[in-house]
Amino acid sequence: MHAIIVVPCYNEEKRLDGEAFRRFNLQGDRVDFLFVNDGSSDGTGRVLDALHDANPDRFQVLHLERNRGKAEAVRRGLLAAFERRPDAVGFWDADLATPLSELPPFLEVLASRPAIDMVFGARVRLLGLDISRRSSRHYSGRVGATLISRTLGLAVYDTQCGAKLFRNSSDIRHVFASPFLSRWIFDVEIIARFIRLRGHDQAAKAICELPVRVWHDVEGSKIRSTDFVRALRDLWKIHRAYPVRKRTLDNP
Repeated sequence: MHAIIVVPCYNEEKRLDGEAFRRFNLQGDRVDFLFVNDGSSDGTGRVLDALHDANPDRFQVLHLERNRGKAEAVRRGLLAAFERRPDAVGFWDADLATPLSELPPFLEVLASRPAIDMVFGARVRLLGLDISRRSSRHYSGRVGATLISRTLGLAVYDTQCGAKLFRNSSDIRHVFASPFLSRWIFDVEIIARFIRLRGHDQAAKAICELPVRVWHDVEGSKIRSTDFVRALRDLWKIHRAYPVRKRTLDNP
């Protein structure tokens, strides 16, 4: 399987672990990376260009002239990735809070389950998993997940994990064809658009939430406490923009 992973980058000069990307390699699958420099004001562009120069076949760079936010940076990157006709596309957070070692199980889901079009990483605190997340973010995340599930009519556990993979299908390309309304929780809007295309029952069968084995909070996160309020506003926009008839969680 050939996959292209989009990595949105905004002022990541000091946090981007270029060596981790250079070392990553899989037998049997080809994984390339497309880094999107989202109008960074630091030396991120130079770091990314150095990666590209070292291995232009594996590392591509898309420079945006000004900061457009993660949602649009990811979308622009995926549109560029689609043009190369890989089997799968995805996006991964630049800080590698989800390490690249977690990517193979995502690829395995798409390879072994043809009905699945989306694989979302899920940070589930289970015994035997190495999930290190600040309590405040964990509990606010659980509240947010409940509201998101009610909005979508699907029992989604974790939409905000920064590790996602998609089959390169016509429906997936349609999902990313136009800019997102949401700046803060565009991951939810991805699902809302997919539901509008497929309907709830079919969408639910085509989405897989995959618990990641390792996830660590990384210092320097750009997420702030006030972002929760912004996310609630975006959730309301999504609710208004995608008025699909949905089943309730209590009465499927």
